[in-house]
Amino acid sequence: MAQCTLARKRCHAGWADRSRLSAPFIGVLIVIALLSGCASTSETPQRVSVSSSNNLAGNNISGNWVVVRRGDTLGKLASRANVPLERLQRFNPGVDSHRLTVGQRLLMPTQQERAPSGGPYRYQVRPGDTYSAIARHFATTPARIQQANSGISPTQLRIGQVISVPLRGTSTITASSGSRTTPSQRNTTSPTPAASINMDLPASARQWAWPLNDYRIVRRFGPDSRGTLQPMLLATEAGAKALAVAPGEVRFASTMRQLGQVVIVHHDNNLQSVYALCDKLLVKESTTVSRGDPLCEVGQSVTSQRYDLLFDLRQAGKPIDPRQVLK
Repeated sequence: MAQCTLARKRCHAGWADRSRLSAPFIGVLIVIALLSGCASTSETPQRVSVSSSNNLAGNNISGNWVVVRRGDTLGKLASRANVPLERLQRFNPGVDSHRLTVGQRLLMPTQQERAPSGGPYRYQVRPGDTYSAIARHFATTPARIQQANSGISPTQLRIGQVISVPLRGTSTITASSGSRTTPSQRNTTSPTPAASINMDLPASARQWAWPLNDYRIVRRFGPDSRGTLQPMLLATEAGAKALAVAPGEVRFASTMRQLGQVVIVHHDNNLQSVYALCDKLLVKESTTVSRGDPLCEVGQSVTSQRYDLLFDLRQAGKPIDPRQVLK
């Protein structure tokens, strides 16, 4: 994502430490608010032509190689391809979102592809792909890809075929069998603190939209170095609007101490989404909203000079890792 502009100056002195607020603290504030009323077979690595993908407006760029044009950001390209920004970043390792250059080529993932943290990636074969070319792009080795896809001949790859791409230093998961852990993984006895927050969610809490069209994850949901649970923090650009991640009813739209303007939306199955550090409210309480409706304008932090949105998901008041819900 391009560096955030400082065009607007809606800074508030009290915002210096708001992004550091813990999830339990936010939970208390939320409760108070609610109580108060709320490929071909050739081995020659040839890439698909990108000339047709230069005309991005109105075209589906998902699955293609695209050329960066003036004004492009990773967030905008992810929005055009209708894929999560995080997946786009992981499918282009080594690309600095702050230093995109005109003419730079980026690989746009498809809806069928996945890029979980640590791998293995779920990759869809493109024209001209070989195990060697795929390995170079993802900084792994052809041997690891072959091992992860033991039932697939490297000389008979088919366009659209989905293969597993393990990353360096991670365990191999084959396409035809279950996972095989390394000795170091078998010796791991304690889960990460964030894993303890995971819970069984209703079927409706799947594939929700992200709350911003153009964003960068500044802080993930999970405990900090002191073990205090922190909500997700997303950096965006001046003028950005927080969007409803799913249909629901606005139960709170007002100011909260240390959180600025806050919107809380209630969804089916006792789920709530929280949008904080906003500068201007765009909805009123009791309003019914649809997925993608603008809720508030994101404010600017005095300390970081960024435009940050503090985003929180909860079920029955308990924090949820957004990665379980957002697509």
